[in-house]
Amino acid sequence: MEHSIKISKEACQGCVNCIRVCPTEAIRVVDGEISIIEELCIDCGECLRSCCRSALGIYEDDWNRIKESSRTTLVPDPVFFSQFSHYGRPDNLEDVLMSLDFNTLIDEADDAFDLSAYAVAQLISRSSRTVLPLISVYCPAVLRLIQTKFPELLSRVVPVLSPLEIAATLWRMRTNSDAPLTLLAPCPAKITMVREPHGKRVSPLTNAVTVRKVARSIMAEGDINVENESVPRKRNNRWIQWARRGGESSFVQAFSDKKLNILAVSGMRNTLDTLQELELGRLRGVDFIECRVCDTGCVGGVGTADSRFLANLRLGTIETEWNITPKELSRAEELFTMDIWPVTNEYQPRPRLPLYDNVADAMVKLQQMKEIYNGLPHIDCGSCGRPSCQAMAEEIVRGHGSVTDCIFKLREGISALASQIVKLSESQPHTLKRKGGKS
Repeated sequence: MEHSIKISKEACQGCVNCIRVCPTEAIRVVDGEISIIEELCIDCGECLRSCCRSALGIYEDDWNRIKESSRTTLVPDPVFFSQFSHYGRPDNLEDVLMSLDFNTLIDEADDAFDLSAYAVAQLISRSSRTVLPLISVYCPAVLRLIQTKFPELLSRVVPVLSPLEIAATLWRMRTNSDAPLTLLAPCPAKITMVREPHGKRVSPLTNAVTVRKVARSIMAEGDINVENESVPRKRNNRWIQWARRGGESSFVQAFSDKKLNILAVSGMRNTLDTLQELELGRLRGVDFIECRVCDTGCVGGVGTADSRFLANLRLGTIETEWNITPKELSRAEELFTMDIWPVTNEYQPRPRLPLYDNVADAMVKLQQMKEIYNGLPHIDCGSCGRPSCQAMAEEIVRGHGSVTDCIFKLREGISALASQIVKLSESQPHTLKRKGGKS
């Protein structure tokens, strides 16, 4: 499995900040070196936010090589259009990209995001109340979080491909081209989506680089003359609002023929709380849940160039028309019948590695793990380099650690040893006279 978090072991100082924030307990810091358990990592980027030593980074494709190619076509995430204060409209930024000899598929993005929202609205309208609420799959980290920690909720995840992938598919259908497509991604999760696509075997996207990398490259070019602000815009800008929390929800509502009860949350803590509430059956009456692990939505991704608050503010100033025209609805219905939006591979859980190959031995290991855990202090301090005492007990059972890795158990052992040494030091041969007594 490929991931988009890279490690610089030389830079790691063993501060263990990263292990405390990982939602799936995928990180270990042992002997001063960080490691990531691949099957648990969801590429959310929370560890990158906490690392002050730059020991963690984003593994992306080589932008310098990509931009030198004469066949470079960019697939900009909606976040990309919120990163510049001096280009007032998305059309302006598209003109900037064209002036730098980059092709884009923004025209296809209009159709792709319309199709995705229409498909979700249709799935909601066709689902019974027992199946609802459905969960958005636009954030790849949320899908992997559900696969890892909430597999029983997978049946509620909408089986709709990312509109970014749909846009790439539409472009390839229109141009009949196999030219490489480069996604401008705001986070490592979307970069991994290109390398390990969910819902299909091969992604129509080819490369992925961060929004930050491309935005800074454009800024380095200096001011570029673009069309005047008075020129009428070329298209609607609804799809760009997917970059902020609630944008997708507004889009789905626009294509629905009835009022929907939609819950839109952002941030890892809020996402976890919402999924736990859903797991416990406490979200009755909700039709659709939009979750983003990044605060304020995708504009809060770790691969962006500007403040998430400024980006969110800019998106709020972009004029957006939420009333769907008959032409737009007809186009969405036409694309819906082409079946380019459904996932082709069913979502599967991502279980932890078994404790042992056969069930009987695994049960023995599980009992050992419980006994070890009961002897640990249960304070999840992280001094052992594991995120919790439960994780520590599992590591010991797997043979990847010992009880004395726990600082408290080590102190207990040293204290017991010291007491034994003192007791032994007071012992004398029986042939010698003892103080205050008979020999």
